[in-house]
Amino acid sequence: MPEPLLHITERSLWDAARASGTYEMSTRGRTLGEEGFVHCSTRRQLPGVASFLYGAYTGPDELVVLVIDAERVGAPVRYEAMKPGGEEFPHVYGPIPVEAVVDVETWDPHTL
Repeated sequence: MPEPLLHITERSLWDAARASGTYEMSTRGRTLGEEGFVHCSTRRQLPGVASFLYGAYTGPDELVVLVIDAERVGAPVRYEAMKPGGEEFPHVYGPIPVEAVVDVETWDPHTL
């Protein structure tokens, strides 16, 4: 398996995805339908993404990291930069089937 894609989210959103069969949140507070893709990161990018999105998160839910096998997604995965020449992040252009999530890791925002 190539390097997995990672996506940080709230536990309740992952639980809802498990019940429906697909994960369809793009990023914190935004859906796949609103953004057009699911924001992901590499392992190296994850701390910066988590800090940017969740900082000193004190929400009611535990944060988790979905470890995604890109070969099981069944939707296009594109590495794209926000601005020309910028760092490229993986984007999944479709819902993520729960079967593509090969692991779920607990994220501690206090480790940032």
